[in-house]
Amino acid sequence: MKRILYFLIICCMATSCGVSKKMTRESQYPKIYDEKPISLLVMPPINNSTFAEAKDLLYKSITRPLAEAGYYVISPILAMDVLNAEGLCDSKKFFDAPLAEFQNLLGADAVVFSVIESWEKRSMGIVTEIRYVVKSAHTDEVLFDRTCELCLDLTVYSGIGGALGSVVNLAASAINSATAEHIEAARKSNYYIFSDLPRGEYNPDFLQDQHKAAEEKDVFEIIK
Repeated sequence: MKRILYFLIICCMATSCGVSKKMTRESQYPKIYDEKPISLLVMPPINNSTFAEAKDLLYKSITRPLAEAGYYVISPILAMDVLNAEGLCDSKKFFDAPLAEFQNLLGADAVVFSVIESWEKRSMGIVTEIRYVVKSAHTDEVLFDRTCELCLDLTVYSGIGGALGSVVNLAASAINSATAEHIEAARKSNYYIFSDLPRGEYNPDFLQDQHKAAEEKDVFEIIK
C-alpha cells in the first residue's frame, strides 16, 4: 500500500512540474479586450538602426495586416497631413506622452508605435529586431507590446531554374533586387508581429479568440 501511495505522489509531482500553463491572448493582452479599440492611428516608426530606409519600408506595409485583423486604420496620408500641421508627428516625443490629442483630432482609439532596433543583411538573410506597441488614446495604457527578432531567409529567392527562372530573372532585372528583399522583410515582419494581435471589430473572430494560445512576446524566428 505504501509503495502504491508513494508511486501516486511521484506521478502527481511529475505531472505538476512538467506541465506549463500556456498563455491565452486574453491573459496576455487583457486590456485590449477591455477597451475594444476600433480605430488605430499608425505613427511613423522610430528607427534606431543603421539602415536609413527601414523607417519608410516598415511604415508603408504596416496598415494592411492591421486592417486584415479587423481594425479601422486611419489613412496614413490623411494622418500625416493633420499631424504635420499640428506638429504632432514626432513618434519619439509621444511614445511615453499622453495621447488624448490623437483621439480628439483623428478619432483614434489607439495609437500604434514601432521601434526598429536593428535591421541588417547578413549571410543568413535580413535580420530585423522590432518592437511594436499599441497604446490606448483614451487611457494611455499599453494594450499590446511585442518584440521580435526575425530573419528573412533569402535562400528561397535564389536558385530558381528552368524556363520559369528565366522569366523571373528577366523581370527581376528591372528592379533593384536588394530593395525588393528589404521590402519583403518589412512586409513579413509586420504580418508576423500582428498575427498574435487580438482580432478587431471588423474581423469574424472579434471577441471569439480570447482563449486562443498566445505566441511568445519576445522571439527569434526564421521566416520564409
